Amino acid sequence: MERVSMKISLDFNNTERAFGHLSDKELNRAILLFRAFGYPFLVKYGAPFATFSLKIGLPVKGLLKRTVFNHFCGGESIPDCKERVAFLNKYHVKTILDYSVEGEEKEDVFDATCAEIIKTIEEAAVNPAIPFAVFKVTGVGRFALLQKVSEGVTLNPQEEAEVERVKNRVEAICKKGHELNVQVMIDAEETWIQPAIDALVLEMSEKYNQEKVLIFNTVQLYRHDRLSFLKECFEKYRFPLGFKLVRGAYMEKERVRAAEKSYPSPIQPDKATSDRDYDEAVALCLQNISRCEVVIGTHNEQSCRKAAERMSELGITPSDSRVYFSQLLGMSDNIGNRCTTTPFIKLKVKTSKKTALLEAI
Repeated sequence: MERVSMKISLDFNNTERAFGHLSDKELNRAILLFRAFGYPFLVKYGAPFATFSLKIGLPVKGLLKRTVFNHFCGGESIPDCKERVAFLNKYHVKTILDYSVEGEEKEDVFDATCAEIIKTIEEAAVNPAIPFAVFKVTGVGRFALLQKVSEGVTLNPQEEAEVERVKNRVEAICKKGHELNVQVMIDAEETWIQPAIDALVLEMSEKYNQEKVLIFNTVQLYRHDRLSFLKECFEKYRFPLGFKLVRGAYMEKERVRAAEKSYPSPIQPDKATSDRDYDEAVALCLQNISRCEVVIGTHNEQSCRKAAERMSELGITPSDSRVYFSQLLGMSDNIGNRCTTTPFIKLKVKTSKKTALLEAI
């Protein structure tokens, strides 16, 4: 069979195409925000100050909502997000609803979070502008419990029962995605709880990815061991696999913990190595596209360009529904909007009622 090859040309410098959907007011706000991020003091102390101010009742919520929140977040609830989702869809940009609650401790909160995540799946099922749902396992289970499971610590009967409840919540979410034909991405988290998350994702993938890829694991390539993990998955498992590839989100925390506990850092030694592994991971997934789907989550222009070139070499068309590119809302519009003629550009919208304001900072 002859392989079809096509040329994919990407120009990330077309500012009219990248930002033409924004008003002058929105552009000026974006300029001020990104200039502010250039000050290390604001980056380091902005989030703690905002958290403290909200906790003691200082009148900063309105300011945060008009600036950081409006730029990076879609809303505080699913109905709040609908206007932004529809606006993005006009420009052929799809949306991922992300109910961002994590780090809780109470069972009733975990149950409520599970219910809200299921609502995002139900919304995605009836809205073609929302092709994915996503969640963190720490939104439906205790961090410390996941750490014990990851470390192989013997659990007491109460903890065993708690683990079952976590599995039941994850199962309920994935089952709903299967029933409604909605793809579900499960976020990666800290290395010392990731083994428990990986095990859950693989269990759900084997169960629900038989006919098509519905469950996606997230792979952080700023970890030096994740490319080998990805290769192992392709070698070991015969059922279809879904991966979201990102560089990662916990670098400073990971390095500090490794130093404190005197074990080798799981983080790559430098950015070049991280970039290399990321691009190799993308290439690996594209090479195995007959039995996987991949979400290329990056704001790196060079990685996007390499991915597009590799797709061209393999005869994967830009409209192939097995390949997606993803950027955060308000970030790298020059990448996302450069590819709006194709249906695989996704933007993430935060919908957390509790933490969206703080996560956006």
